[in-house]
Amino acid sequence: MIAQAQVQYVSDEEGQPVGVIVPIELWREIESERETAYLLKSATMKKRLLEAKNRTDRVSLEVARAQLGV
Repeated sequence: MIAQAQVQYVSDEEGQPVGVIVPIELWREIESERETAYLLKSATMKKRLLEAKNRTDRVSLEVARAQLGV
């Protein structure tokens, strides 16, 4: 995880925190965790994600690209 020191706090005129500025890497990590948590709320999606994670019949990126023609 990104060091806490890189997070910048935005304050109003009274010194009360009203926002933060975070490095994009940290933001992407937070968004990814939120998306995963959202998907895991659904029993169906949780099952699909676990099946995909445990799948053994994988193909390499090069093979997938060739199959898709990209």
